[in-house]
Amino acid sequence: MYHRNARLTVHGRRLLVERVAAGRPVAHVAAEMGISRATGYKWVRRHRLEGDAGLTDRPSRPHHSPRRTTAEVESQILHLRRTRRLGPARIAGILGLHASTTHRVLTRHREPRLAWLDRPTGQPIRRYERASPGELVHVDVKKLGRLRDGGGWRVHGRDRAQRNAARTAPRVGYEYVHCAIDDHTRLAYAEIHPDETATTCATFLRRAAQVFATHGIPAIERVMTDNAMAYRRSHAFAQAMADIGASHRLTRSYRPQTNGKAERFNRTLAEEWAYAQAFTSGQQRADALPQFLHHYNHHRAHTALGGHPPISRVDNVSGHYS
Repeated sequence: MYHRNARLTVHGRRLLVERVAAGRPVAHVAAEMGISRATGYKWVRRHRLEGDAGLTDRPSRPHHSPRRTTAEVESQILHLRRTRRLGPARIAGILGLHASTTHRVLTRHREPRLAWLDRPTGQPIRRYERASPGELVHVDVKKLGRLRDGGGWRVHGRDRAQRNAARTAPRVGYEYVHCAIDDHTRLAYAEIHPDETATTCATFLRRAAQVFATHGIPAIERVMTDNAMAYRRSHAFAQAMADIGASHRLTRSYRPQTNGKAERFNRTLAEEWAYAQAFTSGQQRADALPQFLHHYNHHRAHTALGGHPPISRVDNVSGHYS
């Protein structure tokens, strides 16, 4: 296959053959086109034997592969992958092969990656996306350990003295980061609260709807949550749903893929905000949250959005992202 900096494309090879057919020496034409004399003779010979078809690229795969994995071994590899959903290294250990060999066989047969499969059923995970902003908003809670004043082990390390001090110190408990993310735009909002009670969840939902409205999503049609009691049996949360005019959807049990966008945002939240630096206090970490949310919504490239930030999918008058 010729690359973008190749000296000869199919058109260039045909031009080489035409100049040689006109009576010019191959060496002279090759020097003019910046290729070796051997390359020039190669394409002239191929054209003489095969015509224009000989000027096209040929696959680099060899005609014979005597050491290729046998069909019987390949079927064993595929059977282990499809029935037990094992990775290349574990399959190689069972069959006494190299991991690179099993990986090559799985790739050859277009087996999907394990990360793309639902482990209980083995079926590929079907990604979905709502068609318009506000059609579905995912709501979830991320549980984080509180920070003592002065910071935790990320600041002071994990030596024996620090571990002993941590054992004798009073427990500081947890903080709960309530998150809402729009399914279509991936626009996100989050708040830190001391609990995840029904009243707190309801208050957060109303505030999230107001924030989405200021960003150009005036109405929320559906809200999806997990099966926590604060969402499922709470009158306060049901009233908040009625106040914003949305219907309630619950995720399928033991299927986090259903709420995958919230789960992925929680992971991003932990990596790029909560544990992105060594905070010396909970207040310092809380103060960094609005800055992270602004960066996530307005500047951070999102692969599912073609490299644009979430705000690019919200209707905007300026058309800056169109």
